[in-house]
Amino acid sequence: MAQNTGTLSSTGTKAAVTDIGVRHEGLFTKAIRTFARNRFAVAGLIGIILITLAAIFAPNLTPYEPLQRDAEVRLAEPSLLHPMGTDSLGRDVLSRVLYGGRISLQVGFFSIILSVIISVPLGLIAGYVGGKVDNIIMRVMDVILAFPGLILIIWLVGLLGSSLLNVILAIAFFSLPTYARLARGVTLSIREMEYVAAARSMGAGPFRIMFQHILPGVMGPLIVVTTLGVSGAIVTGASLSFLGLGVRPPTPEWGAMLADARFYLRNAWWIALFTGLTITVVVQALTLVGDALRDALDPNVYSK
Repeated sequence: MAQNTGTLSSTGTKAAVTDIGVRHEGLFTKAIRTFARNRFAVAGLIGIILITLAAIFAPNLTPYEPLQRDAEVRLAEPSLLHPMGTDSLGRDVLSRVLYGGRISLQVGFFSIILSVIISVPLGLIAGYVGGKVDNIIMRVMDVILAFPGLILIIWLVGLLGSSLLNVILAIAFFSLPTYARLARGVTLSIREMEYVAAARSMGAGPFRIMFQHILPGVMGPLIVVTTLGVSGAIVTGASLSFLGLGVRPPTPEWGAMLADARFYLRNAWWIALFTGLTITVVVQALTLVGDALRDALDPNVYSK
């Protein structure tokens, strides 16, 4: 009888594990299908991938160097030789847009990744430990939020100096409260759930509970907010370059190109048009992907 009981218990355990595996696979598949049904989001994701690949492989896609000048074709209209025309110094606009994408995309992705790496652990610690630790971390985040965003970033870049690294650091610093508060809020909502209490009763340490049991619950909303944050970081980086606080010329960058193009809007409209259109497409594509991810990772969808 004891042997039969043990056999039934073992069988029940295996069935439960199998059921959990099937359930997780089903949730993941459901999220993929929900995202794939949004054609605009899929188109946006494809657009982001294509623009990123075009920026990476820019030397293989255009015969012109981004700094190559040719006075004979300065302010030339779009043509077969120069699909996006040339600027006031005879530089190919398409080449500069592709090479400028390297800078703008680095600012967008690296600044948010750095901010997430720093702020999410702080948010987990604040939400799980609570007390004075929570107060100290959150008050620091409140101090950062007390300053207007662009003004704080301009001040930091002016203090550190105009360079790609300093722009990334400034945007990452300003973005810290967004992800720290998100991680803290999710941690507060799930730290007393049964599976977390079970892990605690089995002797799991605080860091193991935070990063192995609570962090997965943070990832869903974090992915959504991060996607939207990248688009905001790209626009902020372009704004800094437009104001002369980004990478130094003649390095091609979308914001700096728009700043130069504003002097030639009447007789060389293509410089501002194609540069601004590229920024718009990237930001809009990231926004569409973020909205679709929000729907795909919605817990209410999973519960149906």
